[in-house]
Amino acid sequence: MSLRLLSAGGVGPGSSVVDVGGGASTLVDALLDRGVTDVTVLDVAQSALDTARRRLGDRAGAAHWMARDLLTWSPLRRYAGWHDRAVFHFLTDAADRDRYRRVLEAALAPRGQVVLGVFAEDGPQTCSGLPVVRYGPQELAAQFPGFVVLQAEREEHHTPTGHVQPFTWLRLTRADQLTPTWAPAPAPQPGRVV
Repeated sequence: MSLRLLSAGGVGPGSSVVDVGGGASTLVDALLDRGVTDVTVLDVAQSALDTARRRLGDRAGAAHWMARDLLTWSPLRRYAGWHDRAVFHFLTDAADRDRYRRVLEAALAPRGQVVLGVFAEDGPQTCSGLPVVRYGPQELAAQFPGFVVLQAEREEHHTPTGHVQPFTWLRLTRADQLTPTWAPAPAPQPGRVV
């Protein structure tokens, strides 16, 4: 799902992507395989990043690795793609969600796109023993004022132990970055019959 939504957003060779909470995920492998060489993986757990780096071997040097807390990160650059699979749903405090949005807005390049996956409203109430906030598409979109939903998907994720975890996925962009595909009709001139 992640790769499909990023691709739908135009992410490809020459694009820059940050995978927040990417840890040991194989998304970085798939992006590198597709020629996306400007990939940053950010995770609070150095051990998870080390696992991914070992798995990638010599290719690990093609990605940027950052072990830090997303909520205290001050991005020094902007990215065309922001990917988050299951970080946002851990933010049970409104102040943390506000901080997340501020970091996202600072990191997202003009016309950049966000791919966000969280537990759906009928998904698990906890993940890794921690409480989560579950969202349907409308509830999740409401968390990002100033953004427009370009795509919404539901995924029935099957865990290695055979459990099903329903996910809500959104692909978003800033509302002020949209280019209209239509031109509004010119306003009538006073005193002129149209």
